[in-house]
Amino acid sequence: MAASVLVLCLFCLVSAEAGNLLVIPALGSHWTGMRPLVEELGRRGNQVVVVFPEENVNMAPAKHTKTLTYPVPYTKAQIQEGTDAAISKLFSADVSSDVARFQSFFITMDMLKVIISRNAEGLLLNKDLLKKLQDYNFDAILTDPFETVGVIAAEYLSIPAIYMQTSHPCGADALASQCPAPPSYVPKGLTHFTNRMNLWQRSVNFVRTLVQPVACSRMFARADEIASQVLQKKTSVIEIMSRAALWFMHFDFAFEFPRPVMPNMVIIGGVDNKKAEPLSQELEEFVNGSGEHGFVVFTLGSMVSQLPEAKAREFFEAFRQIPQRVLWRYTGPVPENAPKNVKLMKWLPQNDLLGHPKVRAFVTHGGSHGIYEGICNGVPMVMLPLFGDQGDNAQRLVSRGVAESLTIYDVTSEKLLVALKKVINNKSYKENMMKLSAVHRDRPIEPLDLAVFWTEFVMRHKGAEHLRPAAHDLNWIQYHSLDVIGFLLLILLTVIFVTIKICMFCFRKCFKKTQKKKKA
Repeated sequence: MAASVLVLCLFCLVSAEAGNLLVIPALGSHWTGMRPLVEELGRRGNQVVVVFPEENVNMAPAKHTKTLTYPVPYTKAQIQEGTDAAISKLFSADVSSDVARFQSFFITMDMLKVIISRNAEGLLLNKDLLKKLQDYNFDAILTDPFETVGVIAAEYLSIPAIYMQTSHPCGADALASQCPAPPSYVPKGLTHFTNRMNLWQRSVNFVRTLVQPVACSRMFARADEIASQVLQKKTSVIEIMSRAALWFMHFDFAFEFPRPVMPNMVIIGGVDNKKAEPLSQELEEFVNGSGEHGFVVFTLGSMVSQLPEAKAREFFEAFRQIPQRVLWRYTGPVPENAPKNVKLMKWLPQNDLLGHPKVRAFVTHGGSHGIYEGICNGVPMVMLPLFGDQGDNAQRLVSRGVAESLTIYDVTSEKLLVALKKVINNKSYKENMMKLSAVHRDRPIEPLDLAVFWTEFVMRHKGAEHLRPAAHDLNWIQYHSLDVIGFLLLILLTVIFVTIKICMFCFRKCFKKTQKKKKA
């Protein structure tokens, strides 16, 4: 108790010097993960200005902050239409093979090329807004590098940048931070590999490592053009990212496979976790009505609340055959004979339900927020990854024995039923998840407090230059010690050459003496 009070007092003293922070988040669920930190920074007395596009989806303003907006060349309806079209393709995309995933990786890079830069021109070519931001005299910027607008804005305003992310699609964080990522045991994104790979998987992972810079160049092609135009010099997003003060990594090693991290990388997995609140009377009555069997929570995240009718029927049929009750975030068409043990909701209090003592399983798409809420509350999962890093997330939990993974492409009621029965009836899933939860929650400081400390640290000291490795000052040849290897090879060859010459000289001398003795 005394230690907790001491830590709290320390934070109060540190926060006494309020700073000015600019926040430029990425859209959708990315903002969901960042908002708790932004609100806490504002609550502790810092002046926090959040910059949003005028048209956005699921981006409610944060408390204790000021919000600025800028016009963009699209509407909210167009965002939703594009999202729905992309998601509908996912239900018919088979990425079960390594080759299919490799192709999907490059298709994703091309698709993201437009998405990650669509807001950049709206903000960075808005002279009035940029002038207003300069007048604030910010101490630092907190942004998500998934979208490049905040990255370029930090360089334009000449303020220290803090990047907050889960995993970058092309691995830009490893490239920009010079973080080692040996392909022998660090699986690349979108491969769905674990850290224990066979020869074929290591070969695929090695090739992915080689093409990673090309993939990032492809993904950032438009953003690089915008950055060069705005900054009036030839540059690239990766080059700008390499000057980051800090990287907030939204994972922890209870979930992520062990791998190297750099000194300026701060691990904050579960930063948006919070204690479960009591359920409403209606929900409490529903879940308590399940008796000893408990209930199942089913949601595919904030972006997906509907399924194609054929897919939806498979889920209804599977839920009909289990004794548990089911709470499902679903707004699609409902069959006439829908099972009575299923309650459909437009929105559900996910964390509060996962914290309820009667919850038995969590059927999820594998987004990072839901995963950490499931881990924190110790709930076994059935994973249905849709896109992005969700397939990789599923493999991490499956490898730890706390989840089963299915593919949305070919899921059937039989497969879903088998998976649900496994995670509910096989006690090992719950036991393993409780161990994982205990490890995740056993830490000297809460991730939110850690993130607040380091953000304020950067604002106080105008960066974190002491954490920047000298690797950034080396070229590719020096970084890989190719010049050293060449130098040592030259010495070795010289020694061998000189040794051979000496031996040949001695041999000739000895041979001449032998010839003279024979003649004598």
